[in-house]
Amino acid sequence: MRMGGSMNSSRDQHGGSDSGLPVAVARLARALNAHDLDALAACFSEDYVNETPAHPLRGFTGRQQVRANWEQIFAGVPDIRCAVLGVAVNGDQAWIEWSMTGSRRDGSAHELAGVTVFTVPADEITAARFFLEPVERGSGTVSDAVRRQVSDASAP
Repeated sequence: MRMGGSMNSSRDQHGGSDSGLPVAVARLARALNAHDLDALAACFSEDYVNETPAHPLRGFTGRQQVRANWEQIFAGVPDIRCAVLGVAVNGDQAWIEWSMTGSRRDGSAHELAGVTVFTVPADEITAARFFLEPVERGSGTVSDAVRRQVSDASAP
C-alpha cells in the first residue's frame, strides 16, 4: 500500500502521481478546484457506480449524475475548494481523505470531510464508496455522541 498526501502531477511507476494519487483522482482534484465541470465529469466512466453506505438511498449510477451533482454544487458553493489530506492505494483501490470548504451563496460555511474509496482500474474512476460528511462544529463531545447512539429512541 502506498501512502501520500500532496498533489504532484508527475507520474510514478504505477501510473499515479508522486504523492500516490492515481492519475484520474489527481485530475479530479484539479478539475474540482478549477470548477471545470467537463473535466470533472470526464474523470468518471459512463457506468460509474457510487455507493454511500451511511446513506444507502443516495447511491447512484452514471457519469451524468456526477455532472448534475457537481453542477449544483458549483452553483451553490461558488468558491468550493478541495484538499487531498491522505492517500492509500492498493491495486485499483484508492482511499482518498478529503477536505472540501467554501461558502454558500448566503454566506454560510460549507465544509465536508471524510474519505472516498475509489476504484480506478485505468484512467477513469469506475466506482466509489462515499464517506464524505458535513463537518459539525457544535454537535458536542464524544461522550455526547455515544450517549445519542445508545439512547432509547422512543424516550422523550
